[in-house]
Amino acid sequence: MKRIPLLDMKAQLKPIREDINKAIERVINSGSFILGKEVGKLEEEICKYTHAKYAIGVSNGTDAITLALEALGIGKGDRVIVPSFTYYATAGAITRIGAEPVFVDINPKTYCIDSKSVKACFEKAAKNKQRRIKAIIPVHLYGQSADMDKILKIAKNHNLKVIEDTAQSFGATYRYKKTGTMGDAGTVSFFPGKNLGACGDAGMVLTNNKKIADRLLKLRNQGAGLSDKYRHIHLGHNNRLDAIQASVLRVKLKFLDRWNKGRIKNAAYYNSALKDTGLMLPFVPKTNMHIYHQYVLKAKTRQARDRIVKHLNKKRVDSRVYYPIPLHLQPCFSYLGYKKGSLLESEIASQSTFAIPAYPELTVKELDIIICSIKEAL
Repeated sequence: MKRIPLLDMKAQLKPIREDINKAIERVINSGSFILGKEVGKLEEEICKYTHAKYAIGVSNGTDAITLALEALGIGKGDRVIVPSFTYYATAGAITRIGAEPVFVDINPKTYCIDSKSVKACFEKAAKNKQRRIKAIIPVHLYGQSADMDKILKIAKNHNLKVIEDTAQSFGATYRYKKTGTMGDAGTVSFFPGKNLGACGDAGMVLTNNKKIADRLLKLRNQGAGLSDKYRHIHLGHNNRLDAIQASVLRVKLKFLDRWNKGRIKNAAYYNSALKDTGLMLPFVPKTNMHIYHQYVLKAKTRQARDRIVKHLNKKRVDSRVYYPIPLHLQPCFSYLGYKKGSLLESEIASQSTFAIPAYPELTVKELDIIICSIKEAL
C-alpha cells in the first residue's frame, strides 16, 4: 500500500505546477531577484487578504519574530512571555536579541497560551521583584487563534507589546479577524510545509502601525532604506525576501482558502468518525475558525499515544508528535530554572498528543484507512 504522508507537497503542486513555472520564469527573465516588484506585489496581496495595513516580506518566519521584536523596541535584558508548548523558533527568536523568554502554560483544550497562566506569571514576577516583562507572544497553534480578547486585555493592563505568532494559522480567524492583525505585529512563516508555503524559506510581518512598518522595512535591509542604500538608519540585518519565493507565494495565495476549506472538511470527517473512541478531538471555540495546519488528537496516556503512532506508521500512515519536549524543559533553556512539573498542561500535551494527515488532497479512501488504523490500535 502507498504510504500516506503527513503532507503531500507533490499532490499540492501538481495542479498548479505550470502556473508556478511561469511565475519563476517571469522572475528569472526580469533579472530582479531580491525584493523588487514581485515582493511588493505579494505584500499588497497579503494586505488585501488579511486586511492588515502593512505587510513586510522577510527571509523566514523565525526572522519575522526577531525583526518584530526589534521593531517594537524589545532588546537585551527585556523579558517576553511565550507559551512553552510550541516550536523552538518562537523562544529562539527572543534569545537571539538578548531578551529572556518567560514560559507560561497552555489551555488544555486549544493548546494555545492560557491567560490564567499569564496572570500568574505577573503575580510571581511582582513577588520576586523580577525585571519588568515587556512583551507577549501568543502562538496560534495548529491552525487556530489564541483567546485574543483576554491576551489584549492583559497586554493593555500591563503595557505589553503583542506579537502574534501566526506561523501555523495563516488564514484562520478570531471573531472574523485574520490572525496576525490584532496585536502590534503578526509574524508569518511561509516554510514549505505550512498551509501557504513557498518553495524554500520565506516569511512576513504584518502590522497596522506605520512607524513599525517603516522600521521593519529598514531592519530587514541592513538598516537602510531602499532609496539610499548606503545610509544606515538602524543596526539592521540581511533578512530580505527573494523574488522567486514571492512569485510562488503569489500563485499559491489564490488557492489558500480552497485548501483550508479542504482541511476543515477532512477535520469534520475525522470528528464524526472518531467521536466515540475516547480520544480528545480538536476543540474549537465559537470565536474561532480553525484551519487545521495540524489535526491533533490527544490520548489518555503516553503509552496509548505511542501505541497508536507506532501502529499508524506500521500501516504506512505518517503520524507524528508535536512537541515531545516542552520548551521549559529543553536543555538549552535549563539556565532559566524551570523544573518538571512547572507547567503541567504543556507537559501533559507533550506526552499525549499526536498529529495525523489532514491535507486537502486526501481521498475518502485514505481518510478511512487512517480512521480504521486508529481504531485498530485502540
